[in-house]
Amino acid sequence: MATLGARLGRIEPGRVDVLMDHRADLTQQHGFVHAGILAAALDSACGYAAFTLMPEGASVLTIEFKINLMAPARGPHLRFEGVVAKAGRTISVVEGRALQFDAEGGEAVLAATMTATMMTVIGRDRVRD
Repeated sequence: MATLGARLGRIEPGRVDVLMDHRADLTQQHGFVHAGILAAALDSACGYAAFTLMPEGASVLTIEFKINLMAPARGPHLRFEGVVAKAGRTISVVEGRALQFDAEGGEAVLAATMTATMMTVIGRDRVRD
């Protein structure tokens, strides 16, 4: 997330917002934030949202996601929301939305949606919180 210049915003049980500003080095040939960047930031928001509901000592890994690109991501401000739709003991389903704003506090425009499946990981030395 540091590479993207992303930072955590709201953090609540089952919900996390990741904030990011448009940067030219994150764009594709038309100047829109690249779909891969949107996917990475949404995946992180969804993963963090699931992680807020994990038991002590657990971690989380994404096992699947689907993204729908709804509008070109111009920004300049972006918010990636992850909200747990169904928390399970082993598998959780999380919904994500990428919103763009032309100004702080401005009207939100939906840029992308994501549905992600997260796996609870406990007791694996190579996967830690």
